Amino acid sequence: MERVAVVTGASRGIGRAVALTLAAEGNAVVVGYAGNAGMADEVVKEITAAGGQAVAAQADVADETQVAAMFDLAQERFGGVDVVVNSAGVMTLAPVADTDLDALDAMWRTNVRGTFVVGREAARRVRDGGSIIAMSTSIVGLQLPAYAGYAASKAAVEATTLIFAREMRGRNITVNTVAPGPTDTSFFTDGKDPEAIARAAKQPPLERLGTPEDAAAMVAFLTSPRGHWVNGQTIRSNGGII
Repeated sequence: MERVAVVTGASRGIGRAVALTLAAEGNAVVVGYAGNAGMADEVVKEITAAGGQAVAAQADVADETQVAAMFDLAQERFGGVDVVVNSAGVMTLAPVADTDLDALDAMWRTNVRGTFVVGREAARRVRDGGSIIAMSTSIVGLQLPAYAGYAASKAAVEATTLIFAREMRGRNITVNTVAPGPTDTSFFTDGKDPEAIARAAKQPPLERLGTPEDAAAMVAFLTSPRGHWVNGQTIRSNGGII
């Protein structure tokens, strides 16, 4: 039976790399995206050109109706869901004293509520033997100034991981979180000067930024039979930065 993966935030960055990697490993992929249909369609075209199966699905991860429709599409097109990777996320940076509360609420809506909405649907839909992956950040451990709101939202994601895994008892479904370090995507580099990016690249002992493919490789392992004994964990895939 062909495995089917739903990947949110899949039109760019780490989510895109996850979608392409899972497709290369034989999964049919629902390419979830928030707003950029053109970029999502490019991911679908790349997967199908390589002989895989994919379809794009627009969904705000914090909107339960849209998320349910995305899972419905997976069911209709591919027959079910085996893997869910929630890669959608928002990052707004500011010192606590200068935090815009509307921006904080919007970030938490996507990062925290979105994790619960996608996780809830995954818990109801993923077939026995499947895998559920959330995305966090190594910033939770690094605890850098200006990242308090973002780190707190991702700490909430990490706090659900083992609890969620335990709630899946009896279904042979794993639940894990991948927490990359600084990664060479626009999500991380936008708004930073070259010196700041260079400093970040020097922090890990491996002395480089992560790539989207680094994170995708960890997701692919955790969602494969090879990684199925890993369960309820937050994996800091970050080159040794912390």
